Amino acid sequence: MAKALARHYALPFMDTGKLYRACGLAVRLAGHDPYDADAATRAARTIDTALLSDPDLMSSLNSDYASIVSSHPAVRAALFETQRAFAQAPGGAVLDGRDIGTVIAPDAPAKLFVTAAPLVRAARRHAELMNRGADQPLADVLADIEARDARDSGRSAAPLTRAADAALLDTSDLGIDAAVGQAIRLVEEALARRGQHSA
Repeated sequence: MAKALARHYALPFMDTGKLYRACGLAVRLAGHDPYDADAATRAARTIDTALLSDPDLMSSLNSDYASIVSSHPAVRAALFETQRAFAQAPGGAVLDGRDIGTVIAPDAPAKLFVTAAPLVRAARRHAELMNRGADQPLADVLADIEARDARDSGRSAAPLTRAADAALLDTSDLGIDAAVGQAIRLVEEALARRGQHSA
């Protein structure tokens, strides 16, 4: 959906979660424990961009590693400037992540807090995994999502939370086209409130 917004507004796009996934993957490949803050921070400071296209980047196991390494304040600090600079690009940008509206771009002219019921998210993720040839039971996918949400919401550094001025978009009952349409409407409303207009 964020990619669709970026296309609609002809803006550059960053999936910030992939930075943390790449950090988690680097920790895994090096044989380190993701709870080892020093090892995770070293990985964050020296991310090999080739990892961003690694087939294992989006695996369930790597999702766990990404969530764990992202809980370390030093890891978030190491990746902060990269994300902030992208967000402040001339003309704007679209960033997708769990702390964009609260930490990375608190002054963004339009913020969306996108959510869906855990079971719906699990079903979507399960379908995505199946399309990639993975055979993970739906119950396991749901458990992983719930554990990640709890970990990300409870972390001390940049916890997952809705910014006070972020529009809530619940996509539980929406297909992708309808969700994108709603997102564009909410962005336009936010820009109008600020006296701006879309590109």
